[in-house]
Amino acid sequence: MTVTAPSVGGPDRLDPGTGPSASRAARIGRRLVPAAAAALAGVLLYVSFPPRTLWWLALPAFAVLGAVLRGRGWKAGLGLGYLFGLGFLLPLLVWTGVEVGPGPWLALAAIEALFVALVGAGVAAVSKLPAGPVWAAALWTAGEAARARVPFEGFPWGKVAFGQADGVFLPLAAVGGTPVLGFAVVLCGFGLYEAVRLAVTGRRTRTVRKGAAAAALLSVAVPVAGALAARPLVSDAAEDGTRTVAVIQGNVPRAGLAFNAQRRAVLDHHAKETERLAARVAAGEVAQPDLVLWPENSSDIDPFANADAYAVIDAAAKAIKAPISVGGVVKRDGKLYNEQILWDPDKGPGDTYDKRQIQPFGEYLPLRSLIGAINSDWTSMVSQDFSRGSEPGVFTMDGAEVGLVTCYEAAFDWAVRSEVTDGAQLISVPSNNATFDRSEMTYQQLAMSRVRAVEHSRTVTVPVTSGVSAIIMPDGTITQKTGMFVAGSLVQEVPLRSSETPATRLGVLPEIVLVLVAAGGLGWAVAAGVRGRRAGDV
Repeated sequence: MTVTAPSVGGPDRLDPGTGPSASRAARIGRRLVPAAAAALAGVLLYVSFPPRTLWWLALPAFAVLGAVLRGRGWKAGLGLGYLFGLGFLLPLLVWTGVEVGPGPWLALAAIEALFVALVGAGVAAVSKLPAGPVWAAALWTAGEAARARVPFEGFPWGKVAFGQADGVFLPLAAVGGTPVLGFAVVLCGFGLYEAVRLAVTGRRTRTVRKGAAAAALLSVAVPVAGALAARPLVSDAAEDGTRTVAVIQGNVPRAGLAFNAQRRAVLDHHAKETERLAARVAAGEVAQPDLVLWPENSSDIDPFANADAYAVIDAAAKAIKAPISVGGVVKRDGKLYNEQILWDPDKGPGDTYDKRQIQPFGEYLPLRSLIGAINSDWTSMVSQDFSRGSEPGVFTMDGAEVGLVTCYEAAFDWAVRSEVTDGAQLISVPSNNATFDRSEMTYQQLAMSRVRAVEHSRTVTVPVTSGVSAIIMPDGTITQKTGMFVAGSLVQEVPLRSSETPATRLGVLPEIVLVLVAAGGLGWAVAAGVRGRRAGDV
């Protein structure tokens, strides 16, 4: 019997470009490419955040996200949105695991990315509607609004607005706060993709959909024009005179969770730095401050329960001859409070402000029994929950009204606004970043304070135990700052202001409007989908 070899290219030979394996590879590629693009776009958004000044990278990040979500089903949108969220939040929040290991960091990023996943599903649904970028950007704002409120009273870290402290869109913070600023950036990014897509399609088909093209171009042009038009709202002019403020950074004996393990060490550091400043004032090297601002936890033991701590603070206030806002951990009626104490050089302690937005898993432990069953070390680290304050904190210091926003509270719109509406002429954000070592956390938080300065047109001071401390003008400019893990003081004459920006007056209203816009777009998309299915059944 003779066996004849199949001819090359004949029916017995499969073309490697058309066989089953090639089809399978193409299917895998069609899935992997959008997935990789979504994750890398999330990384690009992270890179746009401080300490880098690459704010403009947020635009291509959202342009790529718009490209991978357009025309997808909600399930694909959910998955691609989740990958975008992980690409963004995993590197952004890595500082949360500096001292406690990767478990909490990974869990936090995974949970927060779920909100981005839901936004991705929504953006996919509205992507083919007229003016799609508007609905998509509103959905992103709605996702941020939800993330700022749940679970455990929310976690707003990573709002798009907080990456724009160096950007051209920053004046929009004075128009409608972080929701309007973030919406404008995201709208511009989605609009950029839509404009490119329509240009490419028009070149290929030689037809132009004028209405769609106009909407895409407006999605890019309106946010930029709005930011330029809002610039007159940004001013550092003194409306109520000036005050000379001193920001004290005493440093800590060691970084990490045990930063205050050595009794009274942190307090001694801040008292000594204040006394050094007093000596420089007496020598005529720097101006006499009208008020002095210490960081959160600058008194690492309760001065009301410990006479030695009381004496140290009192001596520092007398030496500098000015009132001091002291951050202390205070126990009262069996409850712990993260407290700011107004300490007068003549009268001693007076008014107090108890932190209202306390940090879950840091200052209190939700689900304590469950967490204890999983990891008893965590329950020992947070052995007693802090209690919440209930009132805004505005101290009258040498005639100036100083609003207190303690550390984590700076991420929450309502916490900052309440101090301004309660009469604050300048804002202080006392913080303690010693537990996060030399991570990007302190720079991310500093950027928040810069956005808040413009949002409410107030000088913002940032006294931090171990850096970076800073003085920020009402236009968001940093005029002085310290290094990390060094002792030092910043002294400067700053403007006092009492006028309210549109953002201050409007409060939560712009966010509510944008959430309603998102709901309207989603409703339209669902209705259009139902009509399409019915038409297909006919």
